[in-house]
Amino acid sequence: MLTETSGLDYQAIKQRQHAVWASGDYAVIGTTLQIVGENLCEAVDLRAGSRVLDVAAGNGNATLAAARRFADVTSTDYVSEWLEQGRLRAATERLPVAFQEADVEALPFADGSYDVVLSTFGVMFAPNQEQAAAELARVVVPGGRIGLANWTPGGFIGRLLKLVAQYATPVPGLKPSTRWGTAEGLQALFAGHALQLQARNFMFRYRSPEHWLEVFEACYGPTHKVLASLAPERQQALAQEILELLRGANQSGDASLVVPGEYLEVVVTTKAA
Repeated sequence: MLTETSGLDYQAIKQRQHAVWASGDYAVIGTTLQIVGENLCEAVDLRAGSRVLDVAAGNGNATLAAARRFADVTSTDYVSEWLEQGRLRAATERLPVAFQEADVEALPFADGSYDVVLSTFGVMFAPNQEQAAAELARVVVPGGRIGLANWTPGGFIGRLLKLVAQYATPVPGLKPSTRWGTAEGLQALFAGHALQLQARNFMFRYRSPEHWLEVFEACYGPTHKVLASLAPERQQALAQEILELLRGANQSGDASLVVPGEYLEVVVTTKAA
């Protein structure tokens, strides 16, 4: 569907994105990011018994973190395979979680249904950013909290996404996902609400730069899909640029890989009624 304001066909863009994110095996990477969901639940001061919605939940990092704190959690994503992975993780830990397939730009919940809404590296990839932000604010109670973890444009993943995009077919007019990792972008998306921002680092710890590339080429949708689409010489060129980025950011001091990935931890307190 084309929008009058942007001229972008967001439905077509989402279908393309769905194919990207459903490729590979994100759970292999997603589980390594669990600490981000734990920290986010502390940042929003999550209380037991709170009604919590995890949006674009992936394989459930924030979902599990909230459920471990005895919140009543609904976990949503538009990739059904990821929800199944989250369901299996919750069952293993015997955590009661409701799972529901849902599009963040059209959440199937009534206004004010939740006390807290969470998203770790998820909602930031929605193509219609204004609509996604409006939906988050709509489903949370007045005075409720929205907790987000978003990659910054200048951090490692932000630079990686920019690099990979140079080898992909761009969508003219589409705002960069890392806008969610900037104060200016968030102030525009959540105008009228109170914002608390904290820059944090997630440490990527792998055996080597080559090991990181092997895992992300196989499992992370954006790198997996783009590398698979390239001719051999272009594929090799991108792989070498990624390795150079990794080596330049590596802080291990030995053969292993320790790379800080900067993200913005965001707490939005919605305006009271």
